[in-house]
Amino acid sequence: MDFFHSQTQQKQQCLPKHNNKKRLTEDQVRLLERTFTTNKKLEPELKVQLANQLGVPPRQIAIWYQNKRARWKTQSLELDYNTLQVRLENALADRRRLEREVVRLQEELWQAQQMVFAVNQETAAPPAVNLSCNSSCDDRGSSSFHEAVNGEVLQLEELYACLYGAGGGV
Repeated sequence: MDFFHSQTQQKQQCLPKHNNKKRLTEDQVRLLERTFTTNKKLEPELKVQLANQLGVPPRQIAIWYQNKRARWKTQSLELDYNTLQVRLENALADRRRLEREVVRLQEELWQAQQMVFAVNQETAAPPAVNLSCNSSCDDRGSSSFHEAVNGEVLQLEELYACLYGAGGGV
């Protein structure tokens, strides 16, 4: 029997010892969470104060803070990632919208160029062009030129506005 008893003791010595660390109650965790919202870093005085208030070892408070900071950092990174993801999706949507707008404007420009080409084809002989400068200047201080074609007077700015749209260019 002595042999049996010594083997049982040896097996018990080989088994890992369970740490008798107490788990924190919900109230204790709530207090630590409230404290963490104001203090992300645990100062030694606060650690001792919380340990006395909660009735747990200061080391357990320090470990809880360390773990909480790691979880908080991970959550912050996830929030930052999600924010950047939304901004990226918005930027890509804007890009697609702008690309469609460029295609639409290019089509309008092509149509305007076709109209100008057609007008030029209708008048086989180049019309007599009479450029004259008005004595009055516009608010930018530049003279206003007029073009007389077949008896019609068009301002160059109006012509450009028709060809390139109100935006002012391609």
